[in-house]
Amino acid sequence: MPSPDRTRNRRGALATAGIYLGLIIAAAITVLPFVFSIITAFKSPQNFANQSPLSLPDPWTFESFQAILSGRVELGRAILITLGTVVVTVLCQVTSSVLAAYAFARLQFPGRDAIFWLFLSTMMIPGTVLIVPLYLMVAEAGLKDTFAGLVVPFLLASPYAVFLLREYFRGIPQDVIDAARIDGAGHLRILARIVVPLSTPILATLLLITVVSQWNSFMWPRVIAGNEVPVITVATASVQSQYVSNWTYVMAATTIALVPLIVVFVIFQKQIVRSIAITGIK
Repeated sequence: MPSPDRTRNRRGALATAGIYLGLIIAAAITVLPFVFSIITAFKSPQNFANQSPLSLPDPWTFESFQAILSGRVELGRAILITLGTVVVTVLCQVTSSVLAAYAFARLQFPGRDAIFWLFLSTMMIPGTVLIVPLYLMVAEAGLKDTFAGLVVPFLLASPYAVFLLREYFRGIPQDVIDAARIDGAGHLRILARIVVPLSTPILATLLLITVVSQWNSFMWPRVIAGNEVPVITVATASVQSQYVSNWTYVMAATTIALVPLIVVFVIFQKQIVRSIAITGIK
């Protein structure tokens, strides 16, 4: 008869194996569409029509990528515009979010908590509800079909970013802040020399979230600029409508749009894991 310890260990091993099996299945379900997209992008239109959609390219070809990047579709221009919107938005939004979060976390002023929770309550408003008023304001300002119209509504701090940073800043020991004040440091110096360096993991996570949200933004760029100032999502949608029967072109455009996000994730993956671990411990 097996001992209780051996039975317990066997049950634990089976439970662990079941968890890993479930994670593998979930990962496969998540990754397979991207694999299918990449495989299709490296096929020629003739091979895609004659072969099984799940078969490997035979031969591998860059024909679809060359067609997309050769000028038939303004994907290169769309990538540059998207990079510009991401850089401008991320710099302004993260900077203003850091300043606002520090004020809510460390400064004392009348109505601080009430203002913070009022600001945070705007997260409950669906983004689609704001499309019409934002469009009217931006159009009245003469920014329709311009690069400025794409970025102006998103330059200031976002409620989610302020909330995330405020909670993290509040976890920094007060003794460290007091020691800097004794040495004569002001708020800006404390923020730049102490708070921001100690918050690298959470800032990296916020940076990635902001980059992904701006890179994948479709509704607002489509409404305010359309094909006049196209971003990568709008250009990819135009490829799909233009080459509706040629899925190799569509998948090539989709693969090109995915590459920068994968690069950003690979660069910041360690900081993201650290931020999740620190948040979990807190």
